[in-house]
Amino acid sequence: MAETFMSEDFLLQTKTARILYHEYAAGMPIFDYHCHIPPREISEDKQFQNLTQIWLYGDHYKWRAMRTNGIDERYCSGKATDFEKFQKWAETVPKTIRNPLFHWTHLELKRTFGIADKCLNPDTAKEIYDKCSQMLLSPEFSCRNLLRKANVACICTTDDPTDTLEFHKKLKDDKFEIKVLPCWRPDKAMAAENTSGLNKWIDALSAAADIDIVDYRDYIEALRKRHEFFHLNGCRISDHGLDAPYASDFTDSGLKKIFAQIRASKKIDGQDILIFKSAMMYEFAQMDYEKGWVQQLHLGALRNNNTRMLKTIGPDTGFDSIGDFEIARPLVRFLDKLDCIGKLPKTILYNLNPGDNELIAAMAGSFQDGSCPGKIQFGSAWWFLDQKDGMQRQIEALSNLGLLGRFVGMTTDSRSFLSYPRHEYFRRILCNILGNDVENGLIPPDIELVGGMVRDICYNNAHSYFSMQNE
Repeated sequence: MAETFMSEDFLLQTKTARILYHEYAAGMPIFDYHCHIPPREISEDKQFQNLTQIWLYGDHYKWRAMRTNGIDERYCSGKATDFEKFQKWAETVPKTIRNPLFHWTHLELKRTFGIADKCLNPDTAKEIYDKCSQMLLSPEFSCRNLLRKANVACICTTDDPTDTLEFHKKLKDDKFEIKVLPCWRPDKAMAAENTSGLNKWIDALSAAADIDIVDYRDYIEALRKRHEFFHLNGCRISDHGLDAPYASDFTDSGLKKIFAQIRASKKIDGQDILIFKSAMMYEFAQMDYEKGWVQQLHLGALRNNNTRMLKTIGPDTGFDSIGDFEIARPLVRFLDKLDCIGKLPKTILYNLNPGDNELIAAMAGSFQDGSCPGKIQFGSAWWFLDQKDGMQRQIEALSNLGLLGRFVGMTTDSRSFLSYPRHEYFRRILCNILGNDVENGLIPPDIELVGGMVRDICYNNAHSYFSMQNE
């Protein structure tokens, strides 16, 4: 007899898996240590006017699927009406079977709006759109209440060093019970491949730090000042979106020359770009170590592949892919250089190419130093790997080459307030793996032992690892 689609035992294939999920995982709070939710919308307790606004605006995952389904761009990022866009998404959903979007879509409808008996398709689109849009108009579905409904305990947003953090401050002043803390994302500070854009950003940094930036030392001083500002406003995490690790050798005199060329808006050659990025990563890591922060390295994305669409609608719109960069040697050089001077911070390593799973898991073990549990983490399955097979492979590689019991678990990595069922998805997959192992005699049938491990991975490890203080 076929299982009911997305029942309460969805993805849980054994009795032990069901016990682990329902009794140990399901009730744990969510520590979302990496996401892209706008803090302004939380601060203002925004309410969305319809389902398209909260679900489709800016969602490049859905846009990619719609384009692949032959949907014109006007229904993705264009000027079609909100309901027209939703109709086109509803047309696409049946074609997403076996894509994680199919599961995410129906988990979000079920957990947020209580729609458990209908799949989204062209025939149900109007009914689902009207029901959910009407519900969103209730105060119960404001941004803050959606976070409460999802049992979120802490959110770390993604913020540029020039950001005022005004909305984080307001949330603290409001005594909002869910911690909403900034995360330092200085990617623009490294973008020497575009000296014109970098100079504009340096000018903004100069204003934010109130420092006249003339030379490289001024630049580092300004960045350090903003790093301190973020720390004082509760930040304990940095995040870096890199195609590959940067670990070229550099000298003070060389950096001084490169920075002068940048300020003169001269084009920088490829080797000098790598040198500049390497120096910046080295500086940022030391800042993080000195403040007791965690650095996150997201490695392996090949971004903005479609030049025409980049010029038309900009970045982060669904035209990125998995890259095949060299990871191992430069990553070793980067981590080892910091370790040699005693300034390697806690680090989470994320890979986008699944071929790097064992590489990253093994690399993490080379730099554990006993100073804290799981100091160097193999991060959760990310972006294109954030799906059932990707999560399973990440868990298997980490289990075989590291300590799964010290894993800090899942993040949403999302811009949507409806994405928190992704944590449920991960937790069900985790419990199914462990439950199967118990019933196959690979793990002792000690439910408290394994259940405690589940709770740690779902929340406790992250809570301890990040040492967040909203002070």
